[in-house]
Amino acid sequence: MHAVPINHFLILAAILFGLGVVGVVSRRNAIVIFMSIELMLNAVNLTFISFSNYLNDIEGQIFVFMVMVVAAAEVAVGLAIIVAIFRLRETVHVDDIKLLKW
Repeated sequence: MHAVPINHFLILAAILFGLGVVGVVSRRNAIVIFMSIELMLNAVNLTFISFSNYLNDIEGQIFVFMVMVVAAAEVAVGLAIIVAIFRLRETVHVDDIKLLKW
């Protein structure tokens, strides 16, 4: 059986993280920004799992579990805030939402 080197996983994680950063920086829709943040978190999870497998250690998998728990909480709270803002302003574009400005 031929094992895939860790470099391939790390390159894939870097590409996914880069795509997430581009999505956060370039998009103005709050839903797309949240999806880009989730993509970045999944890239970090892939890195944790890759190093966990490479080092034959379970700590990386424990970190992935914790990141997934925090990400689930972030999505629940974030989507509730977005729904509340949409009901108030009828838009999810970040440029149009100026709730904290005077």
